[in-house]
Amino acid sequence: SVRPSFREINEKANRIAHALRERGACPGEGVGIMMSNCPEFLYVFYASQKLGMYIVPVNTALVGDGLAYLIDHSEIRHLFFDFTVADHIQGVRDRLRRVDHFVCYRGEAPEGFTTPEGVRDLSELMDPASSHRNPAIPFDRDNLSMVMYTSGTTGLPKGVVSRYRNSGVKRLGMGSKLLYGKHDILYTCLPLFHANALWICTTQAMWADARVALGKRFSARRFWDEVRRSQATSFNALGAMIPILLKQPPGPRDREHRVRFVLSSACPPDAAEPFEKRFGVRLWETYGAVDGGGIVTFNVGNAPYGSIGKPLLGNKYRLVDEDMRDVPLGEAGELIFWVGRHRDSNVEYLKDEGSTGEKVRDGWLHTGDLLSRDRRGYLFFRGRKSDYMRRRGENVSAYEIEQQVMNHPDVVECAAYGVPSELGEDDIMISVVPSPGSRFRPEELIEFLEERLPRFAMPRFVNTVRELPKTETHRVQKNILKETGVTPDTWDRERSGTSQPG
Repeated sequence: SVRPSFREINEKANRIAHALRERGACPGEGVGIMMSNCPEFLYVFYASQKLGMYIVPVNTALVGDGLAYLIDHSEIRHLFFDFTVADHIQGVRDRLRRVDHFVCYRGEAPEGFTTPEGVRDLSELMDPASSHRNPAIPFDRDNLSMVMYTSGTTGLPKGVVSRYRNSGVKRLGMGSKLLYGKHDILYTCLPLFHANALWICTTQAMWADARVALGKRFSARRFWDEVRRSQATSFNALGAMIPILLKQPPGPRDREHRVRFVLSSACPPDAAEPFEKRFGVRLWETYGAVDGGGIVTFNVGNAPYGSIGKPLLGNKYRLVDEDMRDVPLGEAGELIFWVGRHRDSNVEYLKDEGSTGEKVRDGWLHTGDLLSRDRRGYLFFRGRKSDYMRRRGENVSAYEIEQQVMNHPDVVECAAYGVPSELGEDDIMISVVPSPGSRFRPEELIEFLEERLPRFAMPRFVNTVRELPKTETHRVQKNILKETGVTPDTWDRERSGTSQPG
């Protein structure tokens, strides 16, 4: 494996920056990067920042219209990609009106792979004979620094803007010095085109003079072996990863690692304590979003299991209903933060004034997340506002249904969502990935849930699937599940005679 030092990363970034300058690149232009996890991703990323350009990380799963839309919408001029997505780029290349500079990283390309015609090889831009000095190009701090697109699970992705004056890098640096030291190794298998791996892992490691171990992708079966090989002392996990790891068969090596703590986001409340006890780690829950205006919460063991803690730095917040009324204690309401009208606090979407104005209204930033609060002020995640369903006159949380389904011993993963009902509201459907070798039966799951869910929240339909459609950042693409809907092999509770309709 490649093990570049921070000095080598800096020198190679400088060489790429000089090569871009020779090509005519200048501050304010866009650089797209569509590459799997590798050090070269970071070389290109830091090269763009040295020139006052803006970087656009591109999801490596994008193809066709979605890929062409993002590249065109972001107005990038320079596009770096690796051999794994070369065919995807070639498939839309004639539709990329603004890109006039293509660069390919061959990496571990198979024998016979050839760089497409009219595309430069990344190795040319890192010629050891070129200057490794910092280009020191002056630029306006109001320039775009990054445009990171949302996952787009329910529509076209939106480009979340960061500018050099408010990138949040210094805040990350302050946090990293509290968490890590120079002997730490931070492991991530999440993609660098996502904020978690790029900012929370890699950038914080650099601030702390710690090391980074880059995995290619998340695999529950290989995960702990990779952590052991890397000698990692910490890793980041998105919520879905924790229960999936817990569902793996226990083994004698479960505590054979160097991990001190795990930074988790949206871990199911029932999974936190069992995960800590089984693997011998501390699990610290965090909350934040790329379009969250820099608002962060932490539970570093100073709040109950399942809580995301309290907002840092005394940020003023409310939990509100649809009419902007504060919800009673213990009930779910949308989390909104006071950001005022200061330009550095507002969330900005690229070329989308409508979404920008909708995100921050009258000085309040609307997260779209539903949370509850206990008597001591600790916050608990209750799901996405867009994931709520309306059934029998009640609002039903997909997140809370999923937590109960995941407690069934034969379920590895699941997703709850609404499908059209004959009564004009929603019928609740769940797609379930059973444990390997189990004899999963929908009837038994429904019986299991009847003691755990109110009648109005009981699923009507159950689909048994081999896997759930996901983004590269492990978010279930419920729009795909909803489009598929009820199929001939879907189990229907109202036709099974198992129990009374909810």
